Amino acid sequence: MQKRRVKIYNKSDNSLPEYTTEFSACFDLRIQLLRYDEKYTGNGLWTISSIDNHVSLHPGGRILIPTGLFVAIPDGYEIQVRPRSGSAIKFGITILNTPGTIDSDYRGEIGLIVINTDLHASFEIHQGDRLAQGALCEITQAEWEPVNSIEELGDTVRGQGGFGHTGQK
Repeated sequence: MQKRRVKIYNKSDNSLPEYTTEFSACFDLRIQLLRYDEKYTGNGLWTISSIDNHVSLHPGGRILIPTGLFVAIPDGYEIQVRPRSGSAIKFGITILNTPGTIDSDYRGEIGLIVINTDLHASFEIHQGDRLAQGALCEITQAEWEPVNSIEELGDTVRGQGGFGHTGQK
């Protein structure tokens, strides 16, 4: 498997991101809550506390959670942030803006936009939990070539069909 060196600054108490198995496509991202000194409340949906080091995410609530990680992604690459399937299926916890893109010129902290899709139960998020995963992906920027008509785009079997045009079964 191809590997690429990426500079990382870890301000968190967690270990560096890891690939769980030899052929994992994504590395795990852990949350960092320990540096908060006070309790915050936003619209009554969530709290952050340094006393018990957890976030209580109420049904339908969403929050931006820090990871404590800062990276220098090589030019021509991005990191895509994605939900972890286990958290999604077991608890209804997912990542909004999925996949989230971290551009190669961004030098701020990686944050996770977490949402609780469960309609009835709160979800407790603890320091160091693995709530998301990231993939280092090569990218290509488009060089747009304007045309004068839709016919110049060419035709395909699918054509302009979209949003369920092929049916459900």
